[in-house]
Amino acid sequence: MRRRNSDFRRPVRRRFSNVFWLTVCGLAILLLIILLSRETRDSSSRLVYTKRPYRHDRTGDGLNITEEMLRPESMARQLNDQISLAKAIVVIAKESNNLQFAWELSAQIRNSQMLLSNAASRRSPLTNRESENAIRDMALLLYQAQQFHYDSATMFMRLKAKIQSLEEQMNSFSEKSSKYGQIAAEEVPKSLYCLGVRLTAEWFRSSNLQRKFKEEKQVAAKLVDTGLYHFCVFSDNILATSVVVNSTAMNSKNPDMVVFHLVTDEVNYAAMKAWFTMNSFRGVTVDVQKFEDFSWLNASYVPVLKQLQDSDTQNYYFSGNHDNSRTPIKFRNPKYLSMLNHLRFYIPEVFPALKMVVFLDDDVVVQKDLSALFSIDMNGNVNGAVETCMETFHRYHKYLNYSHPLIRQHFDPDACGWAFGMNVFDLVEWRKRNVTGIYHYWQEKNVDRTLWKLGTLPPGLLTFYGLTEALNPSWHVLGLGYTNVDPKLIEKGAVLHYNGNSKPWLKIGIEKYKPLWEKYVDYGHPLLQLCNFH
Repeated sequence: MRRRNSDFRRPVRRRFSNVFWLTVCGLAILLLIILLSRETRDSSSRLVYTKRPYRHDRTGDGLNITEEMLRPESMARQLNDQISLAKAIVVIAKESNNLQFAWELSAQIRNSQMLLSNAASRRSPLTNRESENAIRDMALLLYQAQQFHYDSATMFMRLKAKIQSLEEQMNSFSEKSSKYGQIAAEEVPKSLYCLGVRLTAEWFRSSNLQRKFKEEKQVAAKLVDTGLYHFCVFSDNILATSVVVNSTAMNSKNPDMVVFHLVTDEVNYAAMKAWFTMNSFRGVTVDVQKFEDFSWLNASYVPVLKQLQDSDTQNYYFSGNHDNSRTPIKFRNPKYLSMLNHLRFYIPEVFPALKMVVFLDDDVVVQKDLSALFSIDMNGNVNGAVETCMETFHRYHKYLNYSHPLIRQHFDPDACGWAFGMNVFDLVEWRKRNVTGIYHYWQEKNVDRTLWKLGTLPPGLLTFYGLTEALNPSWHVLGLGYTNVDPKLIEKGAVLHYNGNSKPWLKIGIEKYKPLWEKYVDYGHPLLQLCNFH
Protein backbone atom coordinates (compact mmCIF):
# COMPACT_ATOMS: atom_id res chain seq x y z
CA MET A 1 0.00 0.00 0.00
CA ARG A 2 1.23 3.43 -0.94
CA ARG A 3 2.21 5.77 1.79
CA ARG A 4 0.62 9.23 2.04
CA ASN A 5 2.40 12.29 0.95
CA SER A 6 4.05 14.24 3.69
CA ASP A 7 1.65 17.11 3.04
CA PHE A 8 -1.22 14.98 4.21
CA ARG A 9 0.24 13.81 7.53
CA ARG A 10 -1.42 14.91 10.80
CA PRO A 11 -0.06 18.14 12.26
CA VAL A 12 0.33 16.86 15.83
CA ARG A 13 2.39 19.74 17.12
CA ARG A 14 0.04 22.37 15.68
CA ARG A 15 -3.01 20.81 17.46
CA PHE A 16 -1.18 20.84 20.77
CA SER A 17 -0.39 24.57 20.42
CA ASN A 18 -4.08 25.42 19.72
CA VAL A 19 -5.32 23.70 22.86
CA PHE A 20 -2.71 25.51 24.91
CA TRP A 21 -3.74 28.92 23.68
CA LEU A 22 -7.45 28.21 24.18
CA THR A 23 -6.81 27.23 27.79
CA VAL A 24 -4.81 30.41 28.42
CA CYS A 25 -7.63 32.54 26.97
CA GLY A 26 -10.25 30.79 29.11
CA LEU A 27 -8.23 31.40 32.26
CA ALA A 28 -7.81 35.05 31.37
CA ILE A 29 -11.56 35.48 30.84
CA LEU A 30 -12.30 33.74 34.16
CA LEU A 31 -9.84 35.99 35.98
CA LEU A 32 -11.47 39.06 34.44
CA ILE A 33 -14.95 37.92 35.62
CA ILE A 34 -13.65 37.41 39.17
CA LEU A 35 -12.06 40.85 39.21
CA LEU A 36 -15.27 42.47 37.95
CA SER A 37 -17.43 40.70 40.57
CA ARG A 38 -15.11 41.85 43.36
CA GLU A 39 -15.30 45.40 42.08
CA THR A 40 -19.14 45.27 42.11
CA ARG A 41 -19.19 43.89 45.66
CA ASP A 42 -16.81 46.56 46.91
CA SER A 43 -18.82 49.35 45.30
CA SER A 44 -22.11 48.01 46.78
CA SER A 45 -20.56 47.76 50.21
CA ARG A 46 -19.31 51.30 49.85
CA LEU A 47 -22.85 52.38 48.93
CA VAL A 48 -24.30 50.69 52.00
CA TYR A 49 -21.63 52.22 54.14
CA THR A 50 -22.28 55.70 52.80
CA LYS A 51 -26.05 55.33 53.28
CA ARG A 52 -25.86 54.51 57.00
CA PRO A 53 -24.95 57.99 58.15
CA TYR A 54 -27.78 59.33 55.94
CA ARG A 55 -30.34 57.09 57.66
CA HIS A 56 -28.96 58.09 61.03
CA ASP A 57 -29.28 61.74 60.14
CA ARG A 58 -32.88 61.27 59.04
CA THR A 59 -33.70 59.49 62.35
CA GLY A 60 -32.17 62.31 64.32
CA ASP A 61 -34.15 64.88 62.35
CA GLY A 62 -37.43 63.26 63.51
CA LEU A 63 -36.54 63.58 67.19
CA ASN A 64 -36.16 66.56 69.46
CA ILE A 65 -32.41 65.98 69.95
CA THR A 66 -29.17 67.64 68.96
CA GLU A 67 -25.69 66.30 68.15
CA GLU A 68 -24.55 67.41 71.59
CA MET A 69 -27.23 65.28 73.27
CA LEU A 70 -25.91 62.18 71.48
CA ARG A 71 -22.52 62.49 73.12
CA PRO A 72 -21.80 60.35 76.20
CA GLU A 73 -20.91 63.42 78.29
CA SER A 74 -24.01 65.46 77.26
CA MET A 75 -25.26 67.76 80.02
CA ALA A 76 -28.55 68.46 78.20
CA ARG A 77 -29.44 64.77 78.06
CA GLN A 78 -28.80 64.38 81.80
CA LEU A 79 -31.05 67.33 82.57
CA ASN A 80 -33.85 66.01 80.32
CA ASP A 81 -33.71 62.60 81.99
CA GLN A 82 -33.85 64.19 85.43
CA ILE A 83 -36.80 66.37 84.43
CA SER A 84 -38.82 63.38 83.12
CA LEU A 85 -38.29 61.44 86.34
CA ALA A 86 -38.98 64.49 88.51
CA LYS A 87 -42.34 65.15 86.80
CA ALA A 88 -43.52 61.64 87.66
CA ILE A 89 -42.38 62.06 91.28
CA VAL A 90 -44.24 65.39 91.58
CA VAL A 91 -47.51 63.56 90.84
CA ILE A 92 -46.77 60.93 93.52
CA ALA A 93 -45.79 63.60 96.04
CA LYS A 94 -49.08 65.43 95.50
CA GLU A 95 -51.00 62.16 95.86
CA SER A 96 -49.17 61.63 99.18
CA ASN A 97 -50.08 65.19 100.24
CA ASN A 98 -46.37 66.13 100.47
CA LEU A 99 -47.00 69.52 98.93
CA GLN A 100 -43.77 71.15 100.17
CA PHE A 101 -41.58 68.59 98.47
CA ALA A 102 -43.73 68.74 95.32
CA TRP A 103 -43.26 72.53 95.26
CA GLU A 104 -39.44 72.26 95.64
CA LEU A 105 -39.23 69.65 92.90
CA SER A 106 -41.43 71.74 90.58
CA ALA A 107 -39.21 74.77 91.16
CA GLN A 108 -36.10 72.76 90.29
CA ILE A 109 -37.81 71.43 87.16
CA ARG A 110 -38.49 75.00 86.05
CA ASN A 111 -34.84 75.94 86.75
CA SER A 112 -33.53 73.05 84.63
CA GLN A 113 -35.99 73.83 81.84
CA MET A 114 -34.80 77.46 81.86
CA LEU A 115 -31.17 76.34 81.38
CA LEU A 116 -32.17 74.14 78.42
CA SER A 117 -34.20 76.97 76.93
CA ASN A 118 -31.31 79.44 77.18
CA ALA A 119 -28.91 76.95 75.56
CA ALA A 120 -31.32 76.37 72.69
CA SER A 121 -31.77 80.12 72.19
CA ARG A 122 -28.05 80.82 71.85
CA ARG A 123 -27.52 77.65 69.74
CA SER A 124 -24.65 76.39 71.87
CA PRO A 125 -24.42 73.32 74.11
CA LEU A 126 -24.61 73.51 77.89
CA THR A 127 -21.26 73.64 79.62
CA ASN A 128 -20.31 71.65 82.71
CA ARG A 129 -19.91 74.84 84.66
CA GLU A 130 -23.41 76.25 84.08
CA SER A 131 -25.26 72.92 84.41
CA GLU A 132 -23.30 71.42 87.30
CA ASN A 133 -25.35 73.09 90.06
CA ALA A 134 -28.71 72.28 88.41
CA ILE A 135 -27.80 68.59 87.94
CA ARG A 136 -26.50 68.32 91.50
CA ASP A 137 -29.56 70.01 93.06
CA MET A 138 -31.94 67.85 91.05
CA ALA A 139 -30.00 64.70 91.97
CA LEU A 140 -30.29 65.59 95.66
CA LEU A 141 -34.05 66.02 95.35
CA LEU A 142 -34.38 62.73 93.46
CA TYR A 143 -32.36 60.97 96.14
CA GLN A 144 -34.64 62.53 98.75
CA ALA A 145 -37.61 61.19 96.82
CA GLN A 146 -36.14 57.70 97.19
CA GLN A 147 -36.07 58.20 100.94
CA PHE A 148 -39.78 59.00 100.73
CA HIS A 149 -40.20 55.74 98.74
CA TYR A 150 -41.22 57.64 95.64
CA ASP A 151 -39.64 55.06 93.36
CA SER A 152 -41.23 53.19 90.44
CA ALA A 153 -42.27 50.20 92.56
CA THR A 154 -44.05 52.46 95.02
CA MET A 155 -45.63 54.38 92.18
CA PHE A 156 -46.93 51.12 90.72
CA MET A 157 -48.41 50.03 94.05
CA ARG A 158 -50.03 53.43 94.60
CA LEU A 159 -51.55 53.42 91.12
CA LYS A 160 -52.83 49.89 91.66
CA ALA A 161 -54.43 50.93 94.95
CA LYS A 162 -55.92 53.98 93.25
CA ILE A 163 -57.42 51.84 90.49
CA GLN A 164 -58.89 49.46 93.05
CA SER A 165 -60.38 52.40 94.96
CA LEU A 166 -61.93 53.79 91.77
CA GLU A 167 -63.38 50.38 90.89
CA GLU A 168 -64.98 50.14 94.34
CA GLN A 169 -66.43 53.63 93.94
CA MET A 170 -67.74 52.76 90.48
CA ASN A 171 -69.41 49.58 91.81
CA SER A 172 -70.93 51.57 94.65
CA PHE A 173 -72.27 54.23 92.28
CA SER A 174 -73.58 51.57 89.92
CA GLU A 175 -75.40 49.83 92.76
CA LYS A 176 -76.88 53.11 93.97
CA SER A 177 -77.92 54.03 90.43
CA SER A 178 -79.67 50.68 90.02
CA LYS A 179 -81.34 51.04 93.41
CA TYR A 180 -82.58 54.58 92.82
CA GLY A 181 -83.65 53.72 89.28
CA GLN A 182 -85.69 50.82 90.64
CA ILE A 183 -87.27 53.10 93.27
CA ALA A 184 -88.08 55.70 90.61
CA ALA A 185 -89.67 53.02 88.43
CA GLU A 186 -91.80 51.69 91.30
CA GLU A 187 -93.10 54.97 92.66
CA VAL A 188 -96.49 56.27 91.56
CA PRO A 189 -96.21 59.76 90.00
CA LYS A 190 -98.21 62.48 91.76
CA SER A 191 -100.29 63.11 88.65
CA LEU A 192 -101.24 59.44 88.38
CA TYR A 193 -102.12 59.28 92.07
CA CYS A 194 -104.19 62.47 91.67
CA LEU A 195 -106.10 60.93 88.75
CA GLY A 196 -107.00 57.87 90.77
CA VAL A 197 -108.22 59.94 93.73
CA ARG A 198 -110.33 62.28 91.58
CA LEU A 199 -111.85 59.42 89.58
CA THR A 200 -112.75 57.54 92.78
CA ALA A 201 -114.40 60.66 94.19
CA GLU A 202 -116.22 61.21 90.90
CA TRP A 203 -117.51 57.63 90.90
CA PHE A 204 -119.04 57.80 94.35
CA ARG A 205 -120.37 61.33 93.78
CA SER A 206 -122.01 60.69 90.38
CA SER A 207 -125.06 58.46 90.33
CA ASN A 208 -125.21 58.90 86.53
CA LEU A 209 -121.85 57.18 86.13
CA GLN A 210 -122.94 54.26 88.28
CA ARG A 211 -126.21 53.89 86.42
CA LYS A 212 -124.46 54.02 83.03
CA PHE A 213 -122.00 51.34 84.17
CA LYS A 214 -124.81 49.04 85.29
CA GLU A 215 -126.64 49.49 82.00
CA GLU A 216 -123.55 48.58 80.02
CA LYS A 217 -122.90 45.63 82.33
CA GLN A 218 -126.37 44.25 81.61
CA VAL A 219 -125.53 44.04 77.90
CA ALA A 220 -123.24 41.10 78.61
CA ALA A 221 -123.72 39.18 75.35
CA LYS A 222 -120.51 40.55 73.82
CA LEU A 223 -118.45 39.50 76.84
CA VAL A 224 -118.98 35.80 76.07
CA ASP A 225 -119.32 35.94 72.27
CA THR A 226 -116.48 33.75 70.99
CA GLY A 227 -116.84 35.25 67.51
CA LEU A 228 -115.41 38.57 68.72
CA TYR A 229 -111.84 39.66 69.43
CA HIS A 230 -111.22 39.36 73.17
CA PHE A 231 -108.30 41.10 74.87
CA CYS A 232 -107.42 41.08 78.57
CA VAL A 233 -105.31 43.47 80.66
CA PHE A 234 -104.52 43.02 84.38
CA SER A 235 -103.41 46.35 85.85
CA ASP A 236 -103.78 48.97 88.56
CA ASN A 237 -102.51 51.78 86.27
CA ILE A 238 -105.51 53.66 84.88
CA LEU A 239 -103.69 55.81 82.33
CA ALA A 240 -101.50 52.98 80.99
CA THR A 241 -104.53 50.71 80.59
CA SER A 242 -106.38 53.52 78.83
CA VAL A 243 -103.53 53.85 76.30
CA VAL A 244 -103.65 50.10 75.60
CA VAL A 245 -107.42 50.23 74.96
CA ASN A 246 -107.32 53.49 73.00
CA SER A 247 -104.39 52.50 70.76
CA THR A 248 -106.06 49.15 70.00
CA ALA A 249 -109.32 50.89 69.16
CA MET A 250 -107.69 53.58 67.00
CA ASN A 251 -105.83 51.00 64.89
CA SER A 252 -108.61 48.40 64.69
CA LYS A 253 -110.40 47.86 61.38
CA ASN A 254 -113.52 46.70 63.26
CA PRO A 255 -113.49 48.33 66.72
CA ASP A 256 -117.10 47.25 67.38
CA MET A 257 -115.84 43.64 67.38
CA VAL A 258 -113.19 44.33 70.00
CA VAL A 259 -113.87 43.43 73.65
CA PHE A 260 -111.51 44.39 76.48
CA HIS A 261 -111.61 42.52 79.78
CA LEU A 262 -109.87 44.60 82.47
CA VAL A 263 -109.04 43.23 85.91
CA THR A 264 -107.76 45.50 88.68
CA ASP A 265 -107.65 45.53 92.50
CA GLU A 266 -110.05 46.84 95.13
CA VAL A 267 -108.15 50.12 95.54
CA ASN A 268 -108.40 51.13 91.87
CA TYR A 269 -111.70 49.45 91.02
CA ALA A 270 -113.93 52.55 91.38
CA ALA A 271 -111.47 54.79 89.51
CA MET A 272 -111.09 52.29 86.68
CA LYS A 273 -114.89 51.94 86.35
CA ALA A 274 -115.30 55.72 86.33
CA TRP A 275 -112.68 56.32 83.63
CA PHE A 276 -113.92 53.68 81.20
CA THR A 277 -117.55 54.64 81.77
CA MET A 278 -117.09 58.37 81.14
CA ASN A 279 -114.89 57.83 78.04
CA SER A 280 -115.69 56.02 74.79
CA PHE A 281 -113.20 54.22 72.55
CA ARG A 282 -114.68 54.00 69.02
CA GLY A 283 -117.31 51.45 70.03
CA VAL A 284 -114.93 49.06 71.80
CA THR A 285 -116.61 47.11 74.62
CA VAL A 286 -114.81 47.44 77.95
CA ASP A 287 -115.55 45.34 81.04
CA VAL A 288 -113.92 46.04 84.43
CA GLN A 289 -113.56 43.50 87.26
CA LYS A 290 -111.60 43.25 90.51
CA PHE A 291 -109.74 40.07 91.40
CA GLU A 292 -111.02 40.18 94.99
CA ASP A 293 -114.42 39.08 93.61
CA PHE A 294 -113.00 35.76 92.35
CA SER A 295 -114.07 33.26 95.01
CA TRP A 296 -111.73 30.57 93.70
CA LEU A 297 -108.73 32.84 94.23
CA ASN A 298 -107.63 31.77 97.72
CA ALA A 299 -104.56 30.44 99.52
CA SER A 300 -105.73 26.85 99.35
CA TYR A 301 -105.71 26.99 95.53
CA VAL A 302 -103.13 29.63 94.64
CA PRO A 303 -99.48 28.92 95.72
CA VAL A 304 -98.50 32.62 95.55
CA LEU A 305 -101.17 33.55 98.10
CA LYS A 306 -100.03 30.66 100.28
CA GLN A 307 -96.43 31.88 100.09
CA LEU A 308 -97.49 35.34 101.21
CA GLN A 309 -98.46 33.84 104.55
CA ASP A 310 -94.92 32.53 105.06
CA SER A 311 -92.76 34.74 107.32
CA ASP A 312 -89.56 34.09 105.35
CA THR A 313 -91.25 35.20 102.13
CA GLN A 314 -92.55 38.33 103.82
CA ASN A 315 -89.08 39.17 105.14
CA TYR A 316 -87.49 38.53 101.77
CA TYR A 317 -89.81 40.83 99.81
CA PHE A 318 -90.86 43.42 102.36
CA SER A 319 -88.36 43.83 105.22
CA GLY A 320 -85.20 44.42 103.17
CA ASN A 321 -83.09 42.79 105.91
CA HIS A 322 -83.04 39.19 104.72
CA ASP A 323 -80.07 37.55 102.99
CA ASN A 324 -77.71 40.31 104.22
CA SER A 325 -78.76 42.40 101.20
CA ARG A 326 -76.84 40.08 98.86
CA THR A 327 -79.84 39.73 96.59
CA PRO A 328 -80.22 42.61 94.08
CA ILE A 329 -83.10 44.97 94.79
CA LYS A 330 -84.88 44.08 91.53
CA PHE A 331 -85.31 40.49 92.80
CA ARG A 332 -86.95 41.75 96.01
CA ASN A 333 -89.70 43.81 94.42
CA PRO A 334 -93.07 43.00 96.12
CA LYS A 335 -94.85 43.44 92.77
CA TYR A 336 -93.67 39.94 91.86
CA LEU A 337 -96.08 38.61 94.49
CA SER A 338 -98.96 40.77 93.22
CA MET A 339 -101.95 38.76 92.06
CA LEU A 340 -102.33 41.14 89.12
CA ASN A 341 -98.93 39.91 88.01
CA HIS A 342 -99.74 36.20 88.46
CA LEU A 343 -103.33 36.34 87.21
CA ARG A 344 -102.10 35.57 83.69
CA PHE A 345 -101.74 31.93 84.77
CA TYR A 346 -105.48 31.76 85.65
CA ILE A 347 -107.01 33.19 82.46
CA PRO A 348 -109.30 30.15 81.84
CA GLU A 349 -110.72 30.55 85.36
CA VAL A 350 -111.14 34.33 84.94
CA PHE A 351 -112.93 33.94 81.58
CA PRO A 352 -114.57 30.49 81.63
CA ALA A 353 -116.76 31.15 78.56
CA LEU A 354 -113.93 32.20 76.21
CA LYS A 355 -111.98 29.99 73.81
CA MET A 356 -109.23 32.36 72.71
CA VAL A 357 -107.88 35.58 74.18
CA VAL A 358 -104.97 37.97 73.51
CA PHE A 359 -103.15 38.99 76.68
CA LEU A 360 -101.60 42.49 76.74
CA ASP A 361 -99.39 44.06 79.40
CA ASP A 362 -100.25 47.59 80.49
CA ASP A 363 -96.89 48.95 79.29
CA VAL A 364 -97.55 48.32 75.60
CA VAL A 365 -98.93 50.48 72.83
CA VAL A 366 -100.72 49.03 69.79
CA GLN A 367 -100.07 50.53 66.35
CA LYS A 368 -101.52 47.90 63.97
CA ASP A 369 -104.78 46.00 63.63
CA LEU A 370 -104.55 42.82 65.77
CA SER A 371 -107.52 40.89 64.40
CA ALA A 372 -105.22 38.55 62.42
CA LEU A 373 -103.90 37.14 65.70
CA PHE A 374 -107.21 35.33 66.24
CA SER A 375 -106.83 33.33 63.01
CA ILE A 376 -103.25 32.13 63.61
CA ASP A 377 -102.75 28.36 63.46
CA MET A 378 -101.42 27.43 66.90
CA ASN A 379 -100.58 23.85 65.82
CA GLY A 380 -102.04 22.44 69.01
CA ASN A 381 -100.02 24.76 71.26
CA VAL A 382 -101.40 26.85 74.11
CA ASN A 383 -99.26 30.01 74.04
CA GLY A 384 -98.47 32.08 70.96
CA ALA A 385 -95.48 34.35 71.66
CA VAL A 386 -92.56 36.09 69.99
CA GLU A 387 -89.27 34.34 70.71
CA THR A 388 -86.37 36.38 72.09
CA CYS A 389 -83.43 34.01 71.61
CA MET A 390 -81.74 35.90 68.80
CA GLU A 391 -79.12 36.61 71.48
CA THR A 392 -77.72 33.94 73.82
CA PHE A 393 -78.78 35.78 76.97
CA HIS A 394 -82.46 35.08 76.21
CA ARG A 395 -82.21 31.31 76.45
CA TYR A 396 -83.49 29.19 79.32
CA HIS A 397 -80.17 28.94 81.14
CA LYS A 398 -80.20 32.71 81.74
CA TYR A 399 -83.49 32.58 83.64
CA LEU A 400 -83.34 29.29 85.52
CA ASN A 401 -80.98 27.65 88.00
CA TYR A 402 -79.46 24.73 86.11
CA SER A 403 -77.47 23.61 89.13
CA HIS A 404 -80.79 22.33 90.49
CA PRO A 405 -81.45 18.71 89.38
CA LEU A 406 -85.14 19.33 88.69
CA ILE A 407 -84.34 22.04 86.16
CA ARG A 408 -81.41 20.16 84.69
CA GLN A 409 -83.45 16.97 84.11
CA HIS A 410 -86.52 18.53 82.50
CA PHE A 411 -85.41 21.52 80.44
CA ASP A 412 -82.94 22.17 77.64
CA PRO A 413 -80.64 25.02 78.75
CA ASP A 414 -80.40 26.28 75.16
CA ALA A 415 -84.17 26.29 74.61
CA CYS A 416 -85.42 29.55 73.15
CA GLY A 417 -86.97 32.08 75.52
CA TRP A 418 -90.00 34.17 74.67
CA ALA A 419 -91.71 37.26 76.05
CA PHE A 420 -94.86 38.06 78.01
CA GLY A 421 -96.61 41.28 77.00
CA MET A 422 -98.46 40.21 73.87
CA ASN A 423 -99.55 36.57 73.95
CA VAL A 424 -102.24 34.60 72.15
CA PHE A 425 -103.75 31.94 74.44
CA ASP A 426 -105.80 29.00 73.19
CA LEU A 427 -107.97 28.43 76.27
CA VAL A 428 -109.45 25.18 74.94
CA GLU A 429 -106.00 23.57 74.75
CA TRP A 430 -105.07 25.24 78.06
CA ARG A 431 -107.91 23.48 79.88
CA LYS A 432 -107.29 20.20 78.07
CA ARG A 433 -103.60 20.13 79.11
CA ASN A 434 -104.22 21.50 82.64
CA VAL A 435 -101.62 24.24 82.18
CA THR A 436 -102.60 25.97 85.44
CA GLY A 437 -101.84 22.71 87.27
CA ILE A 438 -98.34 22.70 85.70
CA TYR A 439 -97.83 26.25 86.95
CA HIS A 440 -98.92 25.25 90.47
CA TYR A 441 -96.46 22.35 90.47
CA TRP A 442 -93.46 24.56 89.68
CA GLN A 443 -94.54 27.32 92.06
CA GLU A 444 -94.72 24.85 94.93
CA LYS A 445 -91.28 23.48 94.03
CA ASN A 446 -89.84 27.02 94.19
CA VAL A 447 -90.94 27.91 97.72
CA ASP A 448 -87.27 28.34 98.71
CA ARG A 449 -86.55 30.33 95.51
CA THR A 450 -83.88 27.87 94.33
CA LEU A 451 -85.32 27.26 90.84
CA TRP A 452 -85.59 30.96 89.92
CA LYS A 453 -85.68 34.30 91.71
CA LEU A 454 -87.38 36.92 89.58
CA GLY A 455 -90.86 37.58 88.26
CA THR A 456 -93.40 35.66 86.22
CA LEU A 457 -91.36 34.91 83.10
CA PRO A 458 -89.30 32.00 84.58
CA PRO A 459 -92.41 30.10 85.79
CA GLY A 460 -93.99 30.95 82.44
CA LEU A 461 -91.05 29.36 80.61
CA LEU A 462 -91.48 26.22 82.71
CA THR A 463 -95.27 26.13 82.45
CA PHE A 464 -95.45 26.59 78.68
CA TYR A 465 -92.35 24.51 77.84
CA GLY A 466 -93.18 22.59 74.66
CA LEU A 467 -96.55 24.38 74.44
CA THR A 468 -95.47 27.64 72.78
CA GLU A 469 -96.02 28.58 69.15
CA ALA A 470 -93.46 31.08 67.79
CA LEU A 471 -95.04 34.19 66.25
CA ASN A 472 -93.61 36.57 63.67
CA PRO A 473 -91.32 39.03 65.53
CA SER A 474 -93.16 42.00 64.02
CA TRP A 475 -96.15 41.24 66.22
CA HIS A 476 -94.30 42.18 69.40
CA VAL A 477 -91.30 44.58 69.49
CA LEU A 478 -89.57 44.78 72.87
CA GLY A 479 -86.99 47.00 74.54
CA LEU A 480 -88.49 50.50 74.41
CA GLY A 481 -88.19 50.80 78.19
CA TYR A 482 -84.47 50.17 78.55
CA THR A 483 -82.50 50.18 75.29
CA ASN A 484 -82.23 51.47 71.73
CA VAL A 485 -84.46 49.72 69.22
CA ASP A 486 -84.01 49.64 65.45
CA PRO A 487 -86.40 52.27 63.96
CA LYS A 488 -87.33 49.84 61.18
CA LEU A 489 -88.52 47.30 63.76
CA ILE A 490 -90.56 49.99 65.50
CA GLU A 491 -92.16 51.06 62.23
CA LYS A 492 -93.16 47.47 61.38
CA GLY A 493 -94.14 46.47 64.92
CA ALA A 494 -97.80 45.78 65.72
CA VAL A 495 -97.31 46.00 69.50
CA LEU A 496 -94.51 48.08 71.05
CA HIS A 497 -93.48 47.02 74.54
CA TYR A 498 -91.89 49.42 77.05
CA ASN A 499 -90.45 46.60 79.13
CA GLY A 500 -87.82 47.82 81.58
CA ASN A 501 -87.74 50.60 84.18
CA SER A 502 -88.09 53.54 81.78
CA LYS A 503 -91.86 53.54 81.40
CA PRO A 504 -93.29 56.27 79.13
CA TRP A 505 -95.45 57.78 81.90
CA LEU A 506 -92.40 58.29 84.17
CA LYS A 507 -89.85 61.10 84.12
CA ILE A 508 -87.12 58.50 83.60
CA GLY A 509 -88.79 57.28 80.39
CA ILE A 510 -86.71 57.33 77.21
CA GLU A 511 -87.63 60.64 75.57
CA LYS A 512 -87.44 59.55 71.94
CA TYR A 513 -89.98 56.75 72.53
CA LYS A 514 -92.47 58.75 74.60
CA PRO A 515 -94.33 60.31 71.60
CA LEU A 516 -95.31 56.83 70.36
CA TRP A 517 -97.20 56.34 73.62
CA GLU A 518 -98.33 59.91 74.35
CA LYS A 519 -100.25 60.34 71.08
CA TYR A 520 -102.91 58.05 72.57
CA VAL A 521 -103.29 60.24 75.68
CA ASP A 522 -105.89 63.02 75.54
CA TYR A 523 -104.06 65.73 77.45
CA GLY A 524 -107.03 68.03 76.92
CA HIS A 525 -109.20 65.88 79.19
CA PRO A 526 -110.38 68.01 82.18
CA LEU A 527 -109.24 65.47 84.77
CA LEU A 528 -105.79 65.14 83.21
CA GLN A 529 -105.41 68.90 83.21
CA LEU A 530 -106.50 69.11 86.86
CA CYS A 531 -103.85 66.52 87.74
CA ASN A 532 -101.14 68.37 85.81
CA PHE A 533 -100.57 65.79 83.08
CA HIS A 534 -98.50 67.28 80.29
